[in-house]
Amino acid sequence: MLEKSELFDPEAIKALFPTLSQTVSDKPLVYLDNAATSQKPICVIEALETYYRKNNSNVHRGIYELSRRATEAYENARNRMAQFIGAESPEEIIWTRGTTEGINLVANSWGLKNLSVNDEILLTTMEHHSNIVPWQLLAERTGAKIRYIEMDAEGHLDLENLEELCGKNTKIVACTQVSNSLGTINPLEQIISRARSVGSLVLVDGAQAVPHRAINVGLMDCDFYVFSGHKMCGPTGIGVLWGRKEILDAMPPYQGGGEMIKLVQRDRSTWADLPHKFEAGTPNIAGAIVLATAADFLEEIGFAAIKEHERNLLAYALEQLDTIEDMKIFGPSDQSLRSSVISFQLGSIHPLDVSTILDAEGVAVRVGHHCAQLVMEHLGVSVTARASFYLYNTYGDVDRLVSGLNSVNRIFAS
Repeated sequence: MLEKSELFDPEAIKALFPTLSQTVSDKPLVYLDNAATSQKPICVIEALETYYRKNNSNVHRGIYELSRRATEAYENARNRMAQFIGAESPEEIIWTRGTTEGINLVANSWGLKNLSVNDEILLTTMEHHSNIVPWQLLAERTGAKIRYIEMDAEGHLDLENLEELCGKNTKIVACTQVSNSLGTINPLEQIISRARSVGSLVLVDGAQAVPHRAINVGLMDCDFYVFSGHKMCGPTGIGVLWGRKEILDAMPPYQGGGEMIKLVQRDRSTWADLPHKFEAGTPNIAGAIVLATAADFLEEIGFAAIKEHERNLLAYALEQLDTIEDMKIFGPSDQSLRSSVISFQLGSIHPLDVSTILDAEGVAVRVGHHCAQLVMEHLGVSVTARASFYLYNTYGDVDRLVSGLNSVNRIFAS
């Protein structure tokens, strides 16, 4: 049996997450749907409560004490997130509702201004729908063409024809850093290098990466980076779009309203400077402030420790799942090239039935196409079950999952 990471105690970390202390079906909850959303630690919950109890006010619009407090905390959070992902300036941090809105912002602002007939958008068949549908809508409006990098049998991107796919007409490449459905960790360096050689911009979907590893957008050399707060121990309804300042400066506003303007006249308006040009209306003030608390929490534990723990947990899970009769696991066999996401099927048993029986055992897994129908098409299935692990999951959680799956087999065998 593999050894637990000695860098931190996952049982002690689990105790910091109130939701994980409850029972389901009279059994201790085992939460394995972290790729969809993470649970929230006490410090995040308390930070949210503190804001609404003590500092609730609109930002940038009042000189009274509460507004000063809220504005300071809100902009300090922007500074914190810039530091968290290695951005050069907090002006490059745009608050969004999450990854999906960040991609839509780029597609509708940069895309509508810069794309036309004969231009090409390069995606992959591994993408979450949020990194496909906005580009399809953009292509319909501009006449641009979408091309796809395909996958091989194991769920790696097939880059043999990357030079042909990413050519002189390619204006933007949009690619996930880590697959939400297969756990594949993509070779961004190779993709970005090719994009650079033809003058294409690059957007990286970091939703499944930011919760698990340290990110430096400067070293990555992309042009846009998007992620969500709720997958990294933060609240729902808040996310970040990072973009290069010179590109953001040249982009038109995504939405109109208060806060994003300098001057409004009868027949024209002028726009606020970055980042406020893209933040129309009253923002998710509490969400932004508390997201910074989540970032502090993760960095205090340490991404090196989180990565090591998840690596060991993944190896143990794959080892134990391999003992289950009729188990089929999708995704890379090389564990160094996959994250702590395991999509699987159990013989001919429908994943909905698998999930229902596991729920009766107190084990929460995801079932469906995971907003990745092109991946399901590639695998030749309609849906899979998915177990995804995070820093608070334990070897005992894996054992409960395995026990539950063995129960599924017994039930259907009888």
